Amino acid sequence: MNITRNEYKELYGKASPKSPKFRDFLLAFLVGGGICTIGQLLLELYLYLELKTDIAKALVPISLIFLSALFTSLHIFDKLAKHAGAGTLVPITGFANAVVSPAIEFKAEGRILGTGANMFKIAGPVIAYGTISSVAYGVIYWITTLF
Repeated sequence: MNITRNEYKELYGKASPKSPKFRDFLLAFLVGGGICTIGQLLLELYLYLELKTDIAKALVPISLIFLSALFTSLHIFDKLAKHAGAGTLVPITGFANAVVSPAIEFKAEGRILGTGANMFKIAGPVIAYGTISSVAYGVIYWITTLF
């Protein structure tokens, strides 16, 4: 079937639903801001409990990762992401979801070949790139400080 570019564009326009962009932007902003607000509230809670500032700051990402993994395993995170879109991609929660989702999906294949092998399918390249680039930066920094 040979169609021209304009015919394809017309067919694509008819088949694609119109996205309510303002609503999508608003939901992404509200949900992303809500996740950040939860992080701030957790920090305030930990400081209120008289934890040292360094410990409280370390507990916030740990708590957000735990909650994201928990909500992913309970299939709540996916429902939220369906409506909030990019708002759930606040880096720490989105990354935790990217690690947990494949692990849950492949758990029927066993712990090693299912969960273990597929857990880092999406997040693995990010972890590898981050590790390699940080080592390269560290080596360059070390060499430049020698002189």
